Amino acid sequence: MDNKLPRKEIIRIVASWLMLAVGVYLLIAFVSFLFHWSTDQSTLSLGYNSSPDIQIANKGGIVGLRWAQLFIGDLFGLSAFIIPFFFIALFVFLLRIRHVRIIPLFFITAFACIILSIALGYIFSFTSLEFLFGSGVGGTYGYRVNTWLIEMLGTVGTGLLLFFVFTAFPLPFIVSYIRKRKKKRLSEDIDLTDIPDTDIVPEPGPVFQVDMEEEPTQGKEKEKEKEKEKEKESEPAFEVEAVEEEPVDGKMLFYNPKQDLSRYKKPPLHLLELYEDRITDVSQEELERNNQKIVECLRTFDIQIEKIVATPGPTVTLYKIVLSPGIRISQFTRLEDDIMLSLAARGMRVIAPIPGTNMVGIEVANDKPSLVPMRSVLDSKKFKESREDLPIVLGKSISNEIVMLDLAKLPHLLVAGATGQGKSVALNAILASLLYKMHPAYLKLVLVDPKRVELNLYSKLDKHFLAQLPDAESPIIIDTKKVVYTLNSLCIEMDDRLELYNKAGVRNIKEYNKKFTNRVLNPAKGHRFMPFIVVIIDEFADLIMTAGRDVEGPLTRLAQMGRATGIHLVIATQRPTTNIITGTIKANFPARIAFRVASKIDSRTIIDVSEANQLVGRGDMLLSAGTDLTRVQCAFIDTPEVDRMVGFIASQQGYAGPFELPEYAESEKKDPLFSGTEQRDDLFEEAARLIVQNGEGSTSLLQRRFRLGYNRAGRIMDQLEDAGIVGPPKGSSPRELLVSSTELLEDLLKTL
Repeated sequence: MDNKLPRKEIIRIVASWLMLAVGVYLLIAFVSFLFHWSTDQSTLSLGYNSSPDIQIANKGGIVGLRWAQLFIGDLFGLSAFIIPFFFIALFVFLLRIRHVRIIPLFFITAFACIILSIALGYIFSFTSLEFLFGSGVGGTYGYRVNTWLIEMLGTVGTGLLLFFVFTAFPLPFIVSYIRKRKKKRLSEDIDLTDIPDTDIVPEPGPVFQVDMEEEPTQGKEKEKEKEKEKEKESEPAFEVEAVEEEPVDGKMLFYNPKQDLSRYKKPPLHLLELYEDRITDVSQEELERNNQKIVECLRTFDIQIEKIVATPGPTVTLYKIVLSPGIRISQFTRLEDDIMLSLAARGMRVIAPIPGTNMVGIEVANDKPSLVPMRSVLDSKKFKESREDLPIVLGKSISNEIVMLDLAKLPHLLVAGATGQGKSVALNAILASLLYKMHPAYLKLVLVDPKRVELNLYSKLDKHFLAQLPDAESPIIIDTKKVVYTLNSLCIEMDDRLELYNKAGVRNIKEYNKKFTNRVLNPAKGHRFMPFIVVIIDEFADLIMTAGRDVEGPLTRLAQMGRATGIHLVIATQRPTTNIITGTIKANFPARIAFRVASKIDSRTIIDVSEANQLVGRGDMLLSAGTDLTRVQCAFIDTPEVDRMVGFIASQQGYAGPFELPEYAESEKKDPLFSGTEQRDDLFEEAARLIVQNGEGSTSLLQRRFRLGYNRAGRIMDQLEDAGIVGPPKGSSPRELLVSSTELLEDLLKTL
């Protein structure tokens, strides 16, 4: 394997160290200028080469002296010390040590040098240092601008102007910092465990007595005191209970899902390549040549046309043809093979008619296909401003438009094609789109990779985006048995979510999460924030061949019911045969992508039409997301780019571990009667102890503590009822505890 760095990387590294050297050199020259400026200035006035005995005192030599004289003496004075640090920031930017917004920093540096130069010139004009360094502490520029301002506005007016500038300039940064601090404190103060399960009953405050005495007059003071004492003995005591209302804190009104990773930053675009040397345009000569061939071919078969409009794309060019009146479309479509022979073109496809127009079309592959970099589509306005729940950007269409879909609306996606035609790149493009758009709190990924090579790079995201079973060894699922367990676990998660939807009175994940973030739903009753879960299976055919119905069963359930619960599937296969892509799969995967295949039969299996066999390959694909087919050139992202993107995310603070899916056991496939100890759940005894210790026979308690699905927790509760530990269900109320202490429970467990 070739480990040489690309030429661009070498240039970038060399340039970064050069910037550091320039910054340090200027800093040394500037500091030395402060101590030797008067001596060296006389040297410059005499001429450095006038005498061999003249020595330069500046540690930067004659070059450092001249640069220091230019920036400090002739321009900005002491404010020029900002310039070396700008070059050091360039070093940090080029070497990617930290994310630096270099363009804004350049303008801030220039503005700071100018304003500080004027301010220093103004301040030191009242001192004996007015002509330090020749023109003052603010340099020649600061001296001249300051002199002009004083002439125009006067000393007081100039001072007020400078004060206003120095106050207004940092104000936006201060306000932004304060807002960030407030958001951080808000996130830290929010704690879901503080919400009680039962109704809020305010505790009584201190009891005080209301004394009904009036101030006695001077003459009858003793007499009235005696009367009051008698009244107090005869009348019952009157007390007023001061009930303190529980304070309403505005910070507790909303739940912020991002609070645990409030400082998470999405990957920057500079981690991806531009591939400028692999982007080409279709030449005018090529367009005219194909146009002439089409006209001649159609003229040979007596098909008259009115005009041809060429629309160049990355891989193919669409020639839109307006047929003359009286020419039937069937006459045109019959000539597909003849046109292909005439053009001697590969990847040709006839569209008759073009949807929404009165034209027919011929797609012809370009002589030099152009690459569509992933960076270019992620940097598009369409993707940046998208408000979709799960936006995935696939590439560019024939007309060079960005093709973007919302996976949440599809709701599942099938990707198929022959080996080496771009399926893995498409999966990486889908993952990159989600990682560049989503926060880890809102998205979890389940990655299945039986080939063990394509998705392994994403294993570093286990503490940010990945979801797995509690006992899984690796976040990337490669074992077929684990795949079956995971899919069944996702079915349990789906059932749990549907159960919570029913309790919350909502229909889908967006409505549920909105209620939860508004604190309408109580976490103590089992409610929780639900992230979207995207399941990506790289080679579906291998799973069907090895596991068969064990995989197809839960996969079909997820495809049929997963949309409302926020669980979406993306499956890919390089064997588009009818025993792999069955009618059930096609019925539940309305959105499909077909890369180049070997035969028309395979094409019909994927997208129901025989056109995928005519594609060029290398990312050329047909997208069927509805009634129409769209030809798209898939966005390209290479392995080093994926590695950098994943590394950037993994280097940030993550959660304590992967997102744990509900536990699934083989016993869950059965319907046990729970009559024998051999059929009891493994967590039976632990669940019994938990129920007795908490004094609450609640199924939701088992779900929360053991991370179980609703079905398994309910079965454990039925087992506890059969064992005489809890009573029968009471609707929405917790079950009655029949065992009052842990000692009695331990004695009972020994007898079971």
